[in-house]
Amino acid sequence: MEDDISGVIVGALVAVLGMVGLIMASGAYDNAIFIFGLSLAAFAVLFNIGLIRRHFDRRSGGRHV
Repeated sequence: MEDDISGVIVGALVAVLGMVGLIMASGAYDNAIFIFGLSLAAFAVLFNIGLIRRHFDRRSGGRHV
């Protein structure tokens, strides 16, 4: 149960970080900040997908169909 709650909290914080990246990219005047903001948003999406995958892998007991 504790892992589920901590996963939700970490996922929410990383999602906020991804939103910050999108805001940075939208207001960027140069390519470096634009690329960094998009990279930050992409990292947040991939990280949260990994958290969801880990949750369902633990739920199924690691069985793969």
